[in-house]
Amino acid sequence: MGHTISSLIAAADRNDRTAREELFGALYAELHRLARRELVRGGSAGSLGVTTLLHEAYIAMAARDGASFPDRARFMAYAARVMRGLIIDDARSRHAAKRGGGIEIRSLDADFAETIVDGAALSEIGDALDELAKAEPVLAAIVDLKFFCGFSFAEIGALHGNAERTVKRKWEKARLYLHRSLRTTSST
Repeated sequence: MGHTISSLIAAADRNDRTAREELFGALYAELHRLARRELVRGGSAGSLGVTTLLHEAYIAMAARDGASFPDRARFMAYAARVMRGLIIDDARSRHAAKRGGGIEIRSLDADFAETIVDGAALSEIGDALDELAKAEPVLAAIVDLKFFCGFSFAEIGALHGNAERTVKRKWEKARLYLHRSLRTTSST
């Protein structure tokens, strides 16, 4: 390949499609691991497979002109958001077919994602996370990486150039915001 991740990110940021493809290829194994982890957490009820999710994410990412990846953290956060959107869309379509559900979310913690298989719950979390992204994009990125991709606080800290303790504080702030938002949604 001959390119470093940094140079590929810089070229991809300049809308170089070849660099985007090479960047995706260079990070394929890591992205595949994240997709597998997320789908295992979501249960086997979904129609998406690991490779399907990863390739659908690539197609969605490649189709967007003007997407900016100035560093690895932003690329991974963008990939996480795309995967989250695909997983939530899949869950919503399955939920719409069932016309059931009614799960009440009382709290959000790091292990909560492992128990979610209900499309309505994922949809509510996705909506709350979209609201958080408008108010606090950094907090939303941390939630994407921790909750949907299963990154550790240390891994997120390394991606964002923060100490693990700083990431934990931001995670708690995001968790409280989402908890309030989900509680408000479930009471209406």
